[in-house]
Amino acid sequence: MSFVQILAATPWLAYASAIVLGLVVGSFLNVVIVRLPVMMERAWQAQCAELCGQPASADAPLNLARPASHCPACRHPIAWRHNVPLFGWIALRGRCAHCGVRIAWHYPAVELATAALFAACVAVLGVGWPALAAMAFCAACVALAVIDLQTSLLPDDLTLPLLWAGLFVNLWGVFAPLAAAVVGAIAGYGVLWAVYWAFRLATGKEGMGYGDFKLLAAIGAWLGWQSLPLVMVAASLAGLLAAGALLLTGRMRRGETMPFGPCLAAAGIMGLLGADFWTKLAPW
Repeated sequence: MSFVQILAATPWLAYASAIVLGLVVGSFLNVVIVRLPVMMERAWQAQCAELCGQPASADAPLNLARPASHCPACRHPIAWRHNVPLFGWIALRGRCAHCGVRIAWHYPAVELATAALFAACVAVLGVGWPALAAMAFCAACVALAVIDLQTSLLPDDLTLPLLWAGLFVNLWGVFAPLAAAVVGAIAGYGVLWAVYWAFRLATGKEGMGYGDFKLLAAIGAWLGWQSLPLVMVAASLAGLLAAGALLLTGRMRRGETMPFGPCLAAAGIMGLLGADFWTKLAPW
């Protein structure tokens, strides 16, 4: 009996494996969330320096593997036992072991959210390749949502691979027929592009960034064009509710903008894991 068959025959083991995998992947997503925007900024600065004929920056090398995990405040390396996903944060009581600075909220939140989503993928799709593909989609959406919340960026390094991965997965019609996935990618980008320019021509302001177009295109590639209207409605409602809550609590002022990427990411995950429910709602 293969490991997949064992997992399929033992639900508690399947869920436990999904949760552990989610915690590990969530820990890696935290590295991506923190380092990718800095890597992008350094790349932009290097390009500007090259164009202006200035010397390159002497910053220490930074990528997703190097340097080793360390406290962003005191730069002290993190011991392996404190780097265990979620449990390390609990053991430290949410503070650096060396300098006592509070650890950012997104570290345990991302690990917990990823673990919960991976378990949901198994609950909805069972044990198999579709569930693994859905886990990859959810992981990318979590990383994009948090990066957008913190920096108002949706990196091409995540949105474009997510788009191509959706088309690849749907070569076999896992979540949508290939034709529907291709049309979904085109329509996802085109709809927000049209909204962007209509808003800009009407108000002279930019209502969203091009990263939002690419994220909706990626969602369309995974779910097919039929899901896009409901994704847009759900994301817009989530954005309105979030903006209203922020205004009421004084955390956002009138006229300020808020990232739309987290709303799109959440709606995309809902569309993927709640496809049967969404299909009943859609009239087309």
